[in-house]
Amino acid sequence: MVNWRTGAVDAVGLFGDYLRVTGVAHVGPEPAENPALAGKRLGVLNGSSWITLWANYFGRLFLPGVHLVNVGNEAVQINFMEAHERGEECPPESNIAAFVRYAQDLVELARVDAILITCSTMNRAYHEVEKAVASDGVPVVQIDRPMMERAVTHGGNIFVVATHGPTVTSTQALLQETADELHAPVSFSGAVVEEAWEYLATGDVINHNAYLARVIRGEVGERTVGCVVLAQLSMSVFGLSYPDSLREFGVPVYTSAERGFQRVREILTGIA
Repeated sequence: MVNWRTGAVDAVGLFGDYLRVTGVAHVGPEPAENPALAGKRLGVLNGSSWITLWANYFGRLFLPGVHLVNVGNEAVQINFMEAHERGEECPPESNIAAFVRYAQDLVELARVDAILITCSTMNRAYHEVEKAVASDGVPVVQIDRPMMERAVTHGGNIFVVATHGPTVTSTQALLQETADELHAPVSFSGAVVEEAWEYLATGDVINHNAYLARVIRGEVGERTVGCVVLAQLSMSVFGLSYPDSLREFGVPVYTSAERGFQRVREILTGIA
């Protein structure tokens, strides 16, 4: 973790950059070049508060003009991390109940037009969240689902990379469910790269990305890989270092940020 006494962080620059990405709460619309996105609100349902920066950065990148309203806190992540360590069901039912409450708040308090679940571990809450807001006509998107659809339709062995242990079971379940619903055969292998997570946890995004690149190159060099799936929204920063995956690795590397927010864009532009 950062030692705040060392002066390693430019505090003034940090706050300025943070607010340029995140903004502050407001009631008016965001500036929008696309009239179809003007005035739209997206409820962003996160598994922890720190990932809000990712949601806002990529949300503004792919949904310029959409008002992003975030909910979620560390308590959710701590609870499912501890459940995972004890070998209990993950995510716990209490986490799913919390996501239902948060989704209802987004609809009732912020009057959002759609909800995006950004947490891969918490994708198991999707059906309950969808059911909770169905009477309000608010669509719900799992951020990983469009990425899984693209990977399944691409074909070949899918190499699924995660950096956080609790994510793995939920991600593999969603991948298999997606293949079953698309009536497509699927084969996949996986790796949990917790060393990359440790880099990210200390703010070392460059080495987080470089470590993932080594893992991908190693897998592609050893066996036939059709495509790579990066299992968590936090891993979407990988594309900032390696924007052309075909050139770098010879296979496409899919991230949930790009595919997930593009799916939301399709939904919001279709809402009158």
